[in-house]
Amino acid sequence: MTSFQDRERAEEAKFAHDEETLFRIQARRNRLVGEWAAGRMGLSAAETEAYAKSVVQADFEEAGDEDVVRKLLGDLIGAGVEASEAEVRTALETKTVEARRALLGKA
Repeated sequence: MTSFQDRERAEEAKFAHDEETLFRIQARRNRLVGEWAAGRMGLSAAETEAYAKSVVQADFEEAGDEDVVRKLLGDLIGAGVEASEAEVRTALETKTVEARRALLGKA
């Protein structure tokens, strides 16, 4: 095998690893932001667990974060909690940092 082929395979492996890591960070972030929203809505522990899972599932509807933002904002407002899109987006950013630190072990 040539060094070019070795380098090409290494780049492909790195890309796959980076994509998997990003996916895991986003899934953890969605769980964390789901728990945050559940706390704001006053859900029980069992309801919080189920709600966090539903937020993770909501991210599969379309590319990007818009599906998650819509779900969170709609559910918060539907539960009578005062919330804004900016507040939800800030929570997403905060939970992204928290998820990245937890996953990559950087405190």
